[in-house]
Parts: sequence; C-alpha cells; structure tokens
Amino acid sequence: MSDAQASVRERILAALDALTDPEIPVVTLRELGILRDVRTTPDGLEVVITPTYSGCPAMGQIEDDVKATLAALGIEARVVTQLSPAWTTDWMSDAAKEKLRAYGIAPPHVRPAPEVGIVRFMKRPATAAVACPKCGSTHTVVSSQFGSTACKALYKCLDCQEPFDYFKPY
Repeated sequence: MSDAQASVRERILAALDALTDPEIPVVTLRELGILRDVRTTPDGLEVVITPTYSGCPAMGQIEDDVKATLAALGIEARVVTQLSPAWTTDWMSDAAKEKLRAYGIAPPHVRPAPEVGIVRFMKRPATAAVACPKCGSTHTVVSSQFGSTACKALYKCLDCQEPFDYFKPY
C-alpha cells in the first residue's frame, strides 16, 4: 500500500469512527467489530462491514450511514457486506462492552474455547450468571431468549426488579 493509499484509508477510518450502531447509539461500528476493513482493490476503495447476525435489520441503515460519511468526504468507495467469517462478540472492544454496561445492556460473556474433538449430547455447558447492568447483582433470570433485537436476550434482575437486555455471545 502506498503512502497516499494509507493516508486515504486512515482518513476514512477516522471519519467512520464517529458512526454508531443505529440500535445502540453509544457504541461505534468499529468498537462493535461491524466495521471490518477499508481496503484498496483493483476496482477501487471498499469499506467492509459484517452484520452481528445475518438477518440484522440495521445493516441497511449502517450501509447508508457509511455511504453518506464517505460522500461528505468526497471519497468514492463501495460498501461490501462480508458474511464470512461470521461476526463474533470476540470482535467487540473492551470499551464497547463497558459502554453497553453503562447504557443498561449487559455485555456478552467471553466464550470458552471449543473443546476440539469432543461431542456432548446430554449435558449443556454451565453458563456464567448475567450481572445486572443497573445494580451489578447476578441474581438474574432470563425472561425471553430475544430482547429488543435478536442479538440480545431479555433478563430481569431479582434484586432491583429491573428488566435489561443481555448481548448474547456468538
């Protein structure tokens, strides 16, 4: 990559750093890991985004926001939605997880490394308690596997009685 290309890439990334998720406006696309790359191809510049899950209804808005930001800079680039590798909560920054908690959404737990070569049919793995983002209690129960969006589950804190979303680990 030439110095000029690197400079344009950094300018694009700096501008896109201001874009937040339409459903969670306190977290940027880059912090969530949705904004994957800005790359130069033989056909020109591409901004690569990956949805949190394949049916995410916010992707149209995210693509429009990226295009509008690039247009304001006078930069022509394609927005490419890349499904593979699939998005994972491992791509979220620690800052994103803390912002989710402060916003009232319990951040995802760290997923355990898969056990290679082991198939388990009868026993579900133990899951860590989900802490309430309001009071910190782990005395919580799942109310619904789907919260305000499909990537979140709805929980209730039994101590402070507040409902809250939990960003499911993928």
